[in-house]
Amino acid sequence: MPKRSFLIVNPVSGTSSPEKVKALMERLVTAGVNPELLATTCAEDAGRFASRICAEEADPLILVAGGDGTVNGVVNGLLPGRATLAVIPLGTSNVLARELKIASVEDAVARVTRGVRKAVSVGEMSWDGGALRFILMAGIGVDGAVVEGVRLPEKKAFGKGAYVLSALRTLRTWDREEIAVRGAGRSLSCHSVIVCNAGRYAGDFVLAPEADLFSPGFQVLCVKGGRLDYFRLALRLFSGTASRSRSLTSFHADEVEVGGEKCIQLDGDYCRRAPVKIRSLPDFMQLVV
Repeated sequence: MPKRSFLIVNPVSGTSSPEKVKALMERLVTAGVNPELLATTCAEDAGRFASRICAEEADPLILVAGGDGTVNGVVNGLLPGRATLAVIPLGTSNVLARELKIASVEDAVARVTRGVRKAVSVGEMSWDGGALRFILMAGIGVDGAVVEGVRLPEKKAFGKGAYVLSALRTLRTWDREEIAVRGAGRSLSCHSVIVCNAGRYAGDFVLAPEADLFSPGFQVLCVKGGRLDYFRLALRLFSGTASRSRSLTSFHADEVEVGGEKCIQLDGDYCRRAPVKIRSLPDFMQLVV
């Protein structure tokens, strides 16, 4: 187990509250973990905290209490091969926790005390003048537009329902343009592409069963068709048969290039617009499992 530990908390994320953070700290101390508490006040803080920790510590344990957005911020502040990350689900969306089959906060704390960890790969998306990492997926096209269109008051009021409202607005102003995708010696045109580093999507729905956090590379899903095809794909996602959809073309790649100018979301947060290049970074960090 790493020598020092830190708890990065997003106090306004999902189900978090000062009372829950206090209870979590007490539970960790009782379990023999006494982390330094670091509470974020803005979206950039998680990355800043992680960067500072990695600069000062050789093998830190960083516990992240929040949602996937908070985890993503931490991942973007880490130095490669320098830290162990543990996920404690307190956010609106906890897809990574579901990917790891973490059932509750209590389960997450129990895993921290057991100390079992595995090396995990992450994705890196780059463009002229910048780069960002992701641990779950990069969605370019419809889901990027849906995430961009989420309104903060709706998210506070309705939680995940805000994404449904944004999806309805996206359907109303449909973008028919296709994008060019290149990877693994293939070149094709599609309406949207989701570069998956993990199998789950939008909760506990399995979209990319061949994607694996603990192996390098991605399952790349190219989506063709119009509104009705996406509706059918959504139904298949809910029923657990999305991977068999005729609207999807799937292949494995370590690097992907995506053209066009469509919206991009990384790990559930809007990022920017294409074109971008995406590559896999093997064994980027350790993850408590």
